[in-house]
Amino acid sequence: MIGLLRDKKVIFGLSALAAVVIAAAIALHALSSERKDLDKLRKQHGEMLSVRNEYISLSQRVQAREGRKNLSNARGIVQAVEEVFTPVGLKGKLKAIKSTGGRETNDGYEEEADISIEKLTMNEMVNIFYRIENAPMVLTVKKVTIKKSFENPELMNVSLLVSFLKPK
Repeated sequence: MIGLLRDKKVIFGLSALAAVVIAAAIALHALSSERKDLDKLRKQHGEMLSVRNEYISLSQRVQAREGRKNLSNARGIVQAVEEVFTPVGLKGKLKAIKSTGGRETNDGYEEEADISIEKLTMNEMVNIFYRIENAPMVLTVKKVTIKKSFENPELMNVSLLVSFLKPK
């Protein structure tokens, strides 16, 4: 065996074998490192896709909201409230619409009003909120107060603080 180690061909062969083993070990280490990086990138890609989908959804909602600004012919909060309540058939249940003023914003002029509605059923209240949310104008509910009616506990008296945004 010692005689074999003195032969130059055997030494070169063993050193070449050792170099191949070392190169293979380095390649395996690099490969496992690349796999970890690939897994990390796939995870980041998944996160980016979810953020992208959320961005697209929000962008569509903003565009829909922006499009609603110019759809209405309402000139003020009172007319906007009447446009919402008349199709539902609840105009007769409106107790009062009190304009509380307005203020200038970046997007236009925001006008607010206190609305009092008496003797509403739960279904009518849901219909009002649905109509406000899907109105062809920018109406925002800022505050809601719901109380039971004294005459009939199944009916409710609702007070809303609603704002109407008129575009510039």
